[in-house]
Amino acid sequence: MGADADLPVARHRAVGERRRLAFLWSVVGVLAAGGVWVVSTPHPGDVLPGLGPTSTQPAAAAAPAGQAAQPLTEAQSFNAERYFPGQRAYESDLYKARRTAARDGADCKAVQNDKTRNVLEKLDCQGWLGIALTRNDQPVITSITVLRFTDPAAAARAVQAVREHAADFEFTFPDGLVAPAAGVKPMAAVRVDLVGHYLTLTVSRYADQRAGDRPDETLSASTRSAAAVAGQPFMWM
Repeated sequence: MGADADLPVARHRAVGERRRLAFLWSVVGVLAAGGVWVVSTPHPGDVLPGLGPTSTQPAAAAAPAGQAAQPLTEAQSFNAERYFPGQRAYESDLYKARRTAARDGADCKAVQNDKTRNVLEKLDCQGWLGIALTRNDQPVITSITVLRFTDPAAAARAVQAVREHAADFEFTFPDGLVAPAAGVKPMAAVRVDLVGHYLTLTVSRYADQRAGDRPDETLSASTRSAAAVAGQPFMWM
Protein backbone atom coordinates (compact mmCIF):
# COMPACT_ATOMS: atom_id res chain seq x y z
CA MET A 1 0.00 0.00 0.00
CA GLY A 2 1.17 3.63 -0.64
CA ALA A 3 2.38 6.00 2.01
CA ASP A 4 -0.81 8.07 1.85
CA ALA A 5 -2.90 5.05 2.83
CA ASP A 6 -1.09 4.84 6.18
CA LEU A 7 -1.94 8.43 7.15
CA PRO A 8 -4.76 9.17 9.58
CA VAL A 9 -8.04 10.22 7.90
CA ALA A 10 -7.85 13.91 8.94
CA ARG A 11 -4.22 14.19 7.80
CA HIS A 12 -5.06 12.41 4.57
CA ARG A 13 -7.77 15.01 3.86
CA ALA A 14 -5.38 17.86 4.67
CA VAL A 15 -2.80 16.45 2.25
CA GLY A 16 -5.47 16.19 -0.46
CA GLU A 17 -6.55 19.77 0.15
CA ARG A 18 -2.92 21.00 -0.08
CA ARG A 19 -2.46 19.16 -3.36
CA ARG A 20 -5.67 20.70 -4.75
CA LEU A 21 -4.52 24.18 -3.72
CA ALA A 22 -1.10 23.58 -5.28
CA PHE A 23 -2.75 22.59 -8.54
CA LEU A 24 -5.00 25.65 -8.56
CA TRP A 25 -2.09 27.97 -7.86
CA SER A 26 -0.19 26.36 -10.71
CA VAL A 27 -3.12 27.20 -12.97
CA VAL A 28 -3.01 30.78 -11.69
CA GLY A 29 0.72 30.90 -12.51
CA VAL A 30 0.13 29.71 -16.06
CA LEU A 31 -2.64 32.26 -16.61
CA ALA A 32 -0.54 35.05 -15.11
CA ALA A 33 2.46 34.11 -17.28
CA GLY A 34 0.31 34.31 -20.35
CA GLY A 35 -1.07 37.70 -19.31
CA VAL A 36 -4.56 36.31 -18.74
CA TRP A 37 -6.52 36.93 -15.55
CA VAL A 38 -10.02 35.61 -15.02
CA VAL A 39 -11.83 37.46 -12.25
CA SER A 40 -15.42 36.77 -11.30
CA THR A 41 -17.78 37.38 -8.44
CA PRO A 42 -16.85 35.20 -5.42
CA HIS A 43 -19.20 32.36 -4.57
CA PRO A 44 -19.81 31.06 -1.06
CA GLY A 45 -17.24 28.31 -0.40
CA ASP A 46 -14.87 29.25 -3.24
CA VAL A 47 -11.35 28.02 -2.57
CA LEU A 48 -9.84 30.98 -4.40
CA PRO A 49 -12.27 33.89 -4.25
CA GLY A 50 -12.40 35.89 -7.45
CA LEU A 51 -11.38 33.05 -9.77
CA GLY A 52 -14.81 31.76 -10.53
CA PRO A 53 -16.91 29.03 -8.95
CA THR A 54 -14.29 26.79 -7.45
CA SER A 55 -16.63 25.71 -4.69
CA THR A 56 -17.65 22.07 -4.52
CA GLN A 57 -21.15 23.20 -3.47
CA PRO A 58 -23.67 23.91 -6.27
CA ALA A 59 -24.23 27.63 -6.80
CA ALA A 60 -27.72 28.97 -6.16
CA ALA A 61 -29.71 29.76 -9.28
CA ALA A 62 -29.72 33.43 -10.14
CA ALA A 63 -33.01 35.18 -9.46
CA PRO A 64 -34.82 36.35 -12.60
CA ALA A 65 -34.71 40.03 -13.33
CA GLY A 66 -37.45 41.84 -11.45
CA GLN A 67 -40.44 42.95 -13.45
CA ALA A 68 -42.98 45.57 -12.42
CA ALA A 69 -46.35 44.01 -11.70
CA GLN A 70 -48.99 44.90 -14.23
CA PRO A 71 -51.78 47.04 -12.71
CA LEU A 72 -55.18 45.41 -12.42
CA THR A 73 -57.85 46.43 -14.86
CA GLU A 74 -61.03 47.97 -13.49
CA ALA A 75 -62.92 44.77 -14.20
CA GLN A 76 -60.34 42.72 -12.27
CA SER A 77 -60.36 45.02 -9.26
CA PHE A 78 -64.14 45.47 -9.10
CA ASN A 79 -65.04 43.23 -6.19
CA ALA A 80 -66.80 43.66 -2.87
CA GLU A 81 -63.80 43.09 -0.62
CA ARG A 82 -61.72 45.75 -2.38
CA TYR A 83 -64.30 48.51 -2.07
CA PHE A 84 -66.08 47.41 1.12
CA PRO A 85 -63.62 45.47 3.32
CA GLY A 86 -65.12 43.23 5.96
CA GLN A 87 -62.99 44.71 8.77
CA ARG A 88 -64.01 48.32 8.15
CA ALA A 89 -66.56 50.20 10.24
CA TYR A 90 -69.18 51.98 8.12
CA GLU A 91 -70.32 55.29 9.52
CA SER A 92 -72.18 58.37 8.34
CA ASP A 93 -73.47 60.90 10.86
CA LEU A 94 -75.34 58.81 13.46
CA TYR A 95 -75.35 55.74 11.26
CA LYS A 96 -72.93 53.01 12.37
CA ALA A 97 -72.91 49.58 10.75
CA ARG A 98 -70.77 46.58 9.90
CA ARG A 99 -70.57 44.51 6.75
CA THR A 100 -72.34 41.18 7.22
CA ALA A 101 -72.27 39.75 3.69
CA ALA A 102 -70.54 40.38 0.37
CA ARG A 103 -70.73 39.03 -3.17
CA ASP A 104 -70.02 40.14 -6.73
CA GLY A 105 -70.17 39.07 -10.35
CA ALA A 106 -69.64 40.08 -13.96
CA ASP A 107 -73.11 39.24 -15.30
CA CYS A 108 -75.59 41.89 -14.22
CA LYS A 109 -78.49 39.51 -14.84
CA ALA A 110 -77.18 37.33 -12.01
CA VAL A 111 -78.21 39.89 -9.37
CA GLN A 112 -81.77 40.13 -10.68
CA ASN A 113 -84.60 38.04 -9.28
CA ASP A 114 -85.85 36.85 -12.66
CA LYS A 115 -82.94 35.21 -14.44
CA THR A 116 -84.95 34.71 -17.64
CA ARG A 117 -84.89 38.40 -18.52
CA ASN A 118 -82.53 41.31 -18.05
CA VAL A 119 -83.92 44.73 -17.15
CA LEU A 120 -80.48 46.16 -18.01
CA GLU A 121 -80.29 44.63 -21.48
CA LYS A 122 -78.47 46.90 -23.97
CA LEU A 123 -77.54 49.33 -21.17
CA ASP A 124 -73.86 48.32 -21.03
CA CYS A 125 -73.80 47.05 -17.45
CA GLN A 126 -70.32 45.57 -16.95
CA GLY A 127 -70.52 44.04 -13.48
CA TRP A 128 -72.03 44.25 -10.02
CA LEU A 129 -71.25 43.82 -6.37
CA GLY A 130 -73.54 43.47 -3.39
CA ILE A 131 -73.04 43.87 0.33
CA ALA A 132 -75.20 43.73 3.43
CA LEU A 133 -74.78 46.27 6.22
CA THR A 134 -76.25 45.67 9.66
CA ARG A 135 -76.72 48.62 11.99
CA ASN A 136 -75.03 48.41 15.36
CA ASP A 137 -77.76 50.29 17.25
CA GLN A 138 -80.93 49.34 15.36
CA PRO A 139 -82.41 46.05 14.05
CA VAL A 140 -82.00 47.35 10.49
CA ILE A 141 -80.32 45.60 7.56
CA THR A 142 -79.38 47.33 4.33
CA SER A 143 -78.65 45.81 0.95
CA ILE A 144 -76.32 47.79 -1.32
CA THR A 145 -75.99 46.83 -4.97
CA VAL A 146 -73.39 48.64 -7.08
CA LEU A 147 -73.72 48.39 -10.86
CA ARG A 148 -70.74 49.28 -13.05
CA PHE A 149 -71.20 50.73 -16.54
CA THR A 150 -68.85 51.54 -19.40
CA ASP A 151 -68.98 55.30 -18.82
CA PRO A 152 -71.04 57.99 -17.02
CA ALA A 153 -73.34 58.42 -20.01
CA ALA A 154 -74.23 54.72 -20.00
CA ALA A 155 -74.85 54.82 -16.25
CA ALA A 156 -77.10 57.88 -16.65
CA ARG A 157 -79.16 56.08 -19.29
CA ALA A 158 -79.73 53.19 -16.87
CA VAL A 159 -80.92 55.28 -13.91
CA GLN A 160 -84.58 55.24 -14.89
CA ALA A 161 -84.62 51.50 -15.57
CA VAL A 162 -83.07 50.71 -12.19
CA ARG A 163 -85.50 53.02 -10.36
CA GLU A 164 -88.50 51.52 -12.10
CA HIS A 165 -87.30 47.95 -11.50
CA ALA A 166 -85.64 48.30 -8.11
CA ALA A 167 -87.79 45.48 -6.73
CA ASP A 168 -86.47 43.20 -9.48
CA PHE A 169 -82.97 43.22 -8.00
CA GLU A 170 -81.97 40.73 -5.33
CA PHE A 171 -81.68 41.87 -1.74
CA THR A 172 -78.31 40.90 -0.25
CA PHE A 173 -79.11 39.39 3.14
CA PRO A 174 -76.67 39.16 6.04
CA ASP A 175 -75.05 35.76 6.34
CA GLY A 176 -77.46 33.39 8.07
CA LEU A 177 -80.60 35.42 7.37
CA VAL A 178 -82.99 34.06 4.76
CA ALA A 179 -85.51 35.81 2.56
CA PRO A 180 -89.07 36.24 3.83
CA ALA A 181 -91.78 33.80 2.82
CA ALA A 182 -93.30 34.17 -0.60
CA GLY A 183 -96.00 36.81 -0.71
CA VAL A 184 -94.61 38.79 2.24
CA LYS A 185 -93.70 42.37 1.32
CA PRO A 186 -91.28 43.76 3.92
CA MET A 187 -91.34 47.44 4.76
CA ALA A 188 -88.46 49.00 2.82
CA ALA A 189 -86.82 52.31 2.01
CA VAL A 190 -85.28 52.39 -1.47
CA ARG A 191 -82.83 54.80 -3.09
CA VAL A 192 -80.97 54.84 -6.43
CA ASP A 193 -77.96 57.13 -6.97
CA LEU A 194 -75.74 57.92 -9.95
CA VAL A 195 -72.04 58.12 -8.99
CA GLY A 196 -69.73 58.57 -11.98
CA HIS A 197 -70.13 55.48 -14.14
CA TYR A 198 -71.72 53.52 -11.29
CA LEU A 199 -75.26 53.20 -9.96
CA THR A 200 -75.91 52.35 -6.32
CA LEU A 201 -79.18 50.71 -5.29
CA THR A 202 -79.68 50.97 -1.52
CA VAL A 203 -82.56 49.19 0.25
CA SER A 204 -83.15 49.06 4.01
CA ARG A 205 -85.46 46.70 5.89
CA TYR A 206 -85.98 45.60 9.47
CA ALA A 207 -84.17 42.42 10.37
CA ASP A 208 -87.45 40.71 11.32
CA GLN A 209 -88.79 41.43 7.82
CA ARG A 210 -91.86 43.19 9.20
CA ALA A 211 -94.37 44.14 6.54
CA GLY A 212 -95.47 47.62 5.61
CA ASP A 213 -96.40 49.68 2.60
CA ARG A 214 -94.39 52.77 3.50
CA PRO A 215 -91.02 53.06 5.24
CA ASP A 216 -90.75 54.81 8.58
CA GLU A 217 -88.13 57.42 9.45
CA THR A 218 -85.69 54.86 10.85
CA LEU A 219 -85.55 52.98 7.56
CA SER A 220 -85.46 56.17 5.50
CA ALA A 221 -82.58 57.60 7.54
CA SER A 222 -80.71 54.31 7.34
CA THR A 223 -81.03 54.26 3.56
CA ARG A 224 -79.82 57.85 3.20
CA SER A 225 -76.76 57.18 5.33
CA ALA A 226 -75.98 53.81 3.75
CA ALA A 227 -76.29 55.36 0.28
CA ALA A 228 -73.69 57.96 1.26
CA VAL A 229 -71.40 55.15 2.44
CA ALA A 230 -72.01 53.25 -0.82
CA GLY A 231 -71.05 56.15 -3.04
CA GLN A 232 -67.86 57.20 -1.27
CA PRO A 233 -65.45 54.72 -2.96
CA PHE A 234 -66.64 55.74 -6.44
CA MET A 235 -66.97 59.53 -6.18
CA TRP A 236 -63.57 60.28 -7.76
CA MET A 237 -63.48 57.47 -10.31
